[in-house]
Amino acid sequence: MSARQRATRLKPPKFVDEARVRVHAGSGGQGCVAFHRSRSVPRGRPEGGDGGQGGAVVCIADRGVQTLLDFARRSVYRAGDGARGGRNSRRGARGRTLELRVPRGTRIYEDGDVLGELLNDGQTLQVVAGGVGGIGNRHDGAGGPGARGEQRTLFLELRLCADVGLLGLPNAGKSSLLRAVSGAQPRVADYPFTTLHPQLGYVETDPGTGFLLADIPGLIRGAAQGVGLGLRFLRHLERNRLLLHIVDATAGPVEVLAGQIRMLEQELAAAGFPALPRYVVLNKADLLGPDGGAALQAALARQLGPGEVPRLVSALTGSGCRELCQWVATRLQHSAVSA
Repeated sequence: MSARQRATRLKPPKFVDEARVRVHAGSGGQGCVAFHRSRSVPRGRPEGGDGGQGGAVVCIADRGVQTLLDFARRSVYRAGDGARGGRNSRRGARGRTLELRVPRGTRIYEDGDVLGELLNDGQTLQVVAGGVGGIGNRHDGAGGPGARGEQRTLFLELRLCADVGLLGLPNAGKSSLLRAVSGAQPRVADYPFTTLHPQLGYVETDPGTGFLLADIPGLIRGAAQGVGLGLRFLRHLERNRLLLHIVDATAGPVEVLAGQIRMLEQELAAAGFPALPRYVVLNKADLLGPDGGAALQAALARQLGPGEVPRLVSALTGSGCRELCQWVATRLQHSAVSA
């Protein structure tokens, strides 16, 4: 295997969160025309069986699927047709049901109307029904054709199902924090918009327990009007139970940091983002010195007004990361109890 082939093989799958597909259910099978003839029934009697039901198309939420990439590559899907009825009043075989495996959090539309939403692993939604099989002449019919199956053009939209979401300006250290606390390996670099699509990671706080963490590309001033990457990926945070607003602690004096936080809040409000619980996390504490972090925490808390004191972490050294994750897990437990 060449170096290029190995690189292609190891390349992670492209993240696709929107797709348009055409689905065709199977048509019903033809009804059979047949007559039973024997010495005792010289003139014969009708014995043609009914045609089989056409196969349906069903969407199934699968936790092993993370993207809609397969549906971007292929846009037409057909279920199996029902089989023709047989002699001796035998019904034709049912057409094969087509199962489309989609990520959890997939919302399915037709002409702007929501047909359904698949949130839990194994949840199903039938999007088109198979055609009814034709009637055989055993019913004193003439052996009619089966009905055509339903056809629809569907729009699939993925909204990630995570417990906690990370938001902030570009290069605040969201991806670095995700790498530090989970097994995810997002790309990290020192230029804006390194993250171009959402990333997921599982954070284990205790053996067998933890939470799912989502990171989206950075937001900037004017994001609600489409500046930068805009708010295209913000929907992936709408189902989160709480959000962590990651702030670069070295980006300027406390007034600048408070201004950045308020600016991002204004962008979210302009976009109509739901009022989820949000908490500030100051990243890059390793660059603040031994006493600078605590002083900045206190000053920023005074700037932002009453509420939670900003958490202080360093994604580079891991300082404060474990404590942050334990604190988040406690918050999630409290929210679950109150719900």
